Amino acid sequence: MPTYKFEGMDTNGTEVKDTVDAANEEEAQQKVKAMGYFVTKLTALGAKGGKKGKKKAAKSRKSFTIGGVSQKMLMIFTRQLSTLQDAGLPVLRSLRILEKQMKPSVLKNGLIDVVEDVESGMTLSEAFARQPKCFDRLYVNMVKAGEAGGALEVILKRLAEFKEKSESLKKKIIGAIVYPAVVIMVAVGILIFIMVFIIPKFKKIFDEFNLQLPWMTKVLIQASDWMAKYWYWIPIFPIAFWLLLKLIRLSKTGSYVLDWLTLLIPIVGGLVKKTIIARTMRTLGTLVSSGVPILEALSIVRDTASNAVFEKMFQRVLESIREGDSIAEPMKKSRLMEPMVCNMVEVGEETGDLDTMLYKVADFYDEEVDNTVKSLISLLEPIMIVFLGGAIGFIVIALFLPLIKLLEGLSK
Repeated sequence: MPTYKFEGMDTNGTEVKDTVDAANEEEAQQKVKAMGYFVTKLTALGAKGGKKGKKKAAKSRKSFTIGGVSQKMLMIFTRQLSTLQDAGLPVLRSLRILEKQMKPSVLKNGLIDVVEDVESGMTLSEAFARQPKCFDRLYVNMVKAGEAGGALEVILKRLAEFKEKSESLKKKIIGAIVYPAVVIMVAVGILIFIMVFIIPKFKKIFDEFNLQLPWMTKVLIQASDWMAKYWYWIPIFPIAFWLLLKLIRLSKTGSYVLDWLTLLIPIVGGLVKKTIIARTMRTLGTLVSSGVPILEALSIVRDTASNAVFEKMFQRVLESIREGDSIAEPMKKSRLMEPMVCNMVEVGEETGDLDTMLYKVADFYDEEVDNTVKSLISLLEPIMIVFLGGAIGFIVIALFLPLIKLLEGLSK
């Protein structure tokens, strides 16, 4: 019977190292748990000889994939792993079950390597850290905190809830943008068709009768001629603009200026700001409640803010904590956070209930984002109607003014 070397902790948190005989790793973990220890590391003694064979088998199970891991897929995986851990299954067995039932993807390939690393004696957080394409710093640090505190299933449950909330917020914003975006694209397509194919036919009629055209018709025909000749510039303009923004973002100063200007855009800037506050506060609350050190938690939040202005603010908060000051004070000075947010953070620090306050802030801003998106859609609908009505009205008037003159001339 194989012998397994394990490292673990007893109920008092004291580190324990020993060996146990078992038929397989799952049985070894069960035996260690029966002894009253929480397993942090498990290694099969004399298992080095089979490593090459295991690596070959792992490689053969991998498939060719392109791209990264979708947040939805990671959210589902986290929820399933949380459920399996809550049911009392060993970590390695849970990973094997999830890896086998997963479709070919970057995450599946990553899990194959994770299973191999855990089998060789690594902790789950160490194995996850070796797959940065699949698991970010936030994920790895929360799992690490769960292993250290002996509450991995609780941490995975929190992580799953966090991923679900983040995905729900993302879906609300994307779902709200889809409708106006489709309407605008269809409307622009129809206008381009009219300008390129319909207007030239009217121009031929006007030229045949040598009509004196009003200024509206001249402007419309000039625009139509330009589109017919230089139609390829229509897709080039947005692509060039997007590339220019990417180029500006290559420098820290350019990125900061663009993010600062984004926050100043009426309505849209407010929506971006509320979305960032909701996401960062929930991230910080999740990390703090999971036992991740505050400095590491703030560092992760800073790196996942996705806005240079907010990143600078969180850097100041980080420096403030290092100097022994509070979190709320640099937030107040930045003027990015509303007084309500700063006050709730301050109360959380004073009462030692920071994570609860951060969750409340995140829930409040999730609702604010939802309401702002609904208001934005209700505002966009009349704007689109007025714009399309104005554009179509201009085209109709510009085309029919010369036709009316023509009809009047023929009737005489």
